[in-house]
Amino acid sequence: MKWVVFVLLFLNFGLWYGAGAFQNSDRTKVIASGNLPRVSSLKAETSVPSPHPKPTPAAQSISSVDSQNVPDTDGSGESLVEHADQESVTPPLVCGRLGLISSLDTAEALVAGQPMAGEVGLAWQEVTRELPPFHWVIIPPQPSAVALKQFRDIQRQGIDSYLVTEGENRNAISLGLFESREAAISVLEEKKRQNLNAVLANFPRNQISYALVFKAEPNLVKDVVQAVKTDYGADFDFVEINPC
Repeated sequence: MKWVVFVLLFLNFGLWYGAGAFQNSDRTKVIASGNLPRVSSLKAETSVPSPHPKPTPAAQSISSVDSQNVPDTDGSGESLVEHADQESVTPPLVCGRLGLISSLDTAEALVAGQPMAGEVGLAWQEVTRELPPFHWVIIPPQPSAVALKQFRDIQRQGIDSYLVTEGENRNAISLGLFESREAAISVLEEKKRQNLNAVLANFPRNQISYALVFKAEPNLVKDVVQAVKTDYGADFDFVEINPC
């Protein structure tokens, strides 16, 4: 009897274990069969190319560089950017100077008579030129009382003279001013024969004249010079055109 019970238990255990094994096998098959379509669908999706592919950063960088390096042209082969820059550059001004004019009234009249005076800033300026000195025959400076007495004596003799009242030769007596050295020496010898202690000295001199100045674009310079020349009615001693 005990053996019968033992055999029945053994058979029940075998049936229970066999049923569990079959169920695990079916579950494994279901899980495996469920994973395979998902993996295949992922592969199918990644293999389909996008209709509008997004460029990589490297491609974007190359495209940006190329667009910067390729200049726009107007058909003549010149860069439109360079052409625009050239047109926007204003030519540098040049400064003109015309002279010399001996009279201030003449210089002022020339400025006032020019229609373009305001446009080019036409104006006059004073010009001092050092000229060769005159040759001066004088009796050297003396004390004021002595110089005055001698000057009166010379005047009574009818000798052309004058008393210097200022400058480094103050209280000298002038006996003649000459541009020619030969003429001055001739007079000096004559005064010495008259027992006058005369000497020869240099008389410095400067000439005050006037020049016209203006500032204009290069294409206007010739017109300005010609207009002023026409009004002046003569050639200038110099016409200077230089960069400002």
